[in-house]
Amino acid sequence: MFACPGNSIIYAHKNQKPTNPVRIRDPIYGTIELEAWEVALVDHPLFQRLRHIKQLGFGELAFPGATHTRHSHSLGAMFLASRLWASLQKKLPLPPRLLKRMEAALRVAALLHDVGHLPFSHSLEKAAPLRARLQLPSWLSGAQGGLAKHEDFSLKLLLDSSLTPVLSRALEPLEWRPEDVAGLLSFATPPHGNVFVFEGIDYAPLLCSLIAGELDADRMDYLARDSFFTGVNYGRFDLDWLLHNMEVAVVDNRACLAIGQRAGFAFEDFLQSRWHMFLSVYYHRTSTAYEQMLLRYCQSAGDEFEVPLSSEDFIHFDDVSLLSKLRSSQNPWAKRLVSRQVFRLVADFTERDKHWTLESLCQLLGEAGVEHFPVQSKAQLSRHNPQNNPLDLYVVDAEGGQCISVSEYSPLYAHWEAVHLSRVYVHPEHHEVAKRIVAQALKSRGCP
Repeated sequence: MFACPGNSIIYAHKNQKPTNPVRIRDPIYGTIELEAWEVALVDHPLFQRLRHIKQLGFGELAFPGATHTRHSHSLGAMFLASRLWASLQKKLPLPPRLLKRMEAALRVAALLHDVGHLPFSHSLEKAAPLRARLQLPSWLSGAQGGLAKHEDFSLKLLLDSSLTPVLSRALEPLEWRPEDVAGLLSFATPPHGNVFVFEGIDYAPLLCSLIAGELDADRMDYLARDSFFTGVNYGRFDLDWLLHNMEVAVVDNRACLAIGQRAGFAFEDFLQSRWHMFLSVYYHRTSTAYEQMLLRYCQSAGDEFEVPLSSEDFIHFDDVSLLSKLRSSQNPWAKRLVSRQVFRLVADFTERDKHWTLESLCQLLGEAGVEHFPVQSKAQLSRHNPQNNPLDLYVVDAEGGQCISVSEYSPLYAHWEAVHLSRVYVHPEHHEVAKRIVAQALKSRGCP
């Protein structure tokens, strides 16, 4: 077996399979190690598909270095999940074998959390099919409706695809099932029950928090990786100090993720790093324009575009296949995307700016015959509402025995409020006209 650039794995003989751990070079962490049984999951075509989905979608058009993929991000999330578990396991009253089994389940969940990601990052989720069409098992469905998200596609592939038997064989020696991994990714309990209970304590909330909580492996990796490849400093945070201060809090017989009191400021810095990355990178004006143009292509392409529901067709649904479709299309939005005739920003404001509403500005541009479209984005400090958080994070004082929710401990949460970014983009040929309309309108409202 030979290690190759780009996280490739090549075997000397076609049927040769690894029996020892495989080491992959990573620009963020140095070396990521895979157990031999994990390689079967990484080698599966549904996971290899992630090599052809850029982590930041159209982000490279604003940040040329941002060509990294969901493939490398998923490996990084798995690596960090192990580091988080290593920091916590010495504080858990669990038998050594159960600790190793739980770590394996955690690693697999982190590795496969994005396996169902749609092309061009999150751009296509507004053009996805209804969630009901995925026919997920009823124990995963609940009351949630609306459009399917990439998390729903991941669950579908874990439970109903050619990946499922491979996952079953990998997990069998560990006495886990694919449903157990899906439960960790969805905060749901499989039909055979919650298998993460030991001596009356439920450890599922702790494991779920390490994958999709306030301080999880997914966020930690994408902040560090996206910051590195975009060349900005906003996503940096003190990983070592957070790892050193990881704790476990048992609340109502549920093991929950916690941090030591001394790491409170490091956690707040982590939150603000994510906030600044949203404002400066994830909602950059250029990538936002391309995302909206792609959405308009999807909405106007008719039978030419459809998100595949078949898991085997999904294998070939990536950035490459979609770009190929755009290049051969006669759809005007496709032609604009391919030729980079991007719509240009003419107005950018939040609810704190009192001069505009989207409706009034779009009305002015429409009356002048300016081709345009509005975009609204929401940047928020936390993905969870502090008032209704199923995976709360706690702050503990080991000496005083105090344990409180981070939403009560951190002053940032006291001022928790989403910011709505409102933007208007216009056809490039109408940009100068639109600028004059906006300037005149601002002047009429008494703005300098």
